Amino acid sequence: MVRIIKSLSQISYNYNVLFCDIWGCIHNGEKAYEKAIDSIFEFKKKGGFVMLLTNAPRPKSDVKKQLTYFGILEKYYDDITTSGDAAQHSMLSGDVGTQVFHLGPERDLSFFTDIPKSLKRKKNIIRVDLNSADGIVCTGLFDDRKETPDDYKTIIKYGVRNKLKLLCVNPDIFVDYGATRVWCAGGIASEFTKAGGISIYCGKPHKKIYKLAYSKLKKFNIKSPKILCIGDGIRTDILGGNNEKLDTLFVCGGLSGPELGIKSNNKSLNKNKVLELFQKNEIYPTASINYLC
Repeated sequence: MVRIIKSLSQISYNYNVLFCDIWGCIHNGEKAYEKAIDSIFEFKKKGGFVMLLTNAPRPKSDVKKQLTYFGILEKYYDDITTSGDAAQHSMLSGDVGTQVFHLGPERDLSFFTDIPKSLKRKKNIIRVDLNSADGIVCTGLFDDRKETPDDYKTIIKYGVRNKLKLLCVNPDIFVDYGATRVWCAGGIASEFTKAGGISIYCGKPHKKIYKLAYSKLKKFNIKSPKILCIGDGIRTDILGGNNEKLDTLFVCGGLSGPELGIKSNNKSLNKNKVLELFQKNEIYPTASINYLC
């Protein structure tokens, strides 16, 4: 069964917590989605708790700066949990060794430098060249505007041959930057695994990011959370929510928009196409919406 709603308010009264994805739901990398922001802000004003749950490879503080740039201010949400936050725990625990090679753009360097004081450093982590590394930390591609995972065959082959583990800081395969689709760390990790390597994931749909988010809810004294997971990634946001036995709202106009023929918020959803998408992935959300509003 495919339940399609037109606005978050149709179901939001059933919940007191939102785990809301960011990219593809409240902005597209170039501009904010005002109707989406209004919808989560309205939920918050009525006493709900809005946790922005994102596979961004950067820590919370850096993501907050980006949101502010888009005009998405702190008043619109309560907290942020990122894949970068969860992956910092993994790296500092030594899951991929203590000498790591950073595969990713310079804009992600805050992952290594912006470590919360509350996060215990179990290991002293040093960034080194690939030839000196005993593990790889992948936050993305060096140039995601021009490159694809095919450009990393040599690095992947070296890592697998030398039995280096790869920490994937962003499990997303790709995102849409405006109208341009760009590859993410998940695309590299997928090829690394296919080549015989071991990839470690911390973001959606994997457990660690949810565990971190739950711990934050406790700190905010939310003892009986009724959570709705919102996202446009069928195999990340929706699969992750389903795995956690949480209700999910699928934003069809995000990553799956081209496949579903969605170009604007005014276009009605084709139930047959939506059902085909769910059947193909064998993943079914609680409800679906065109764009978050």
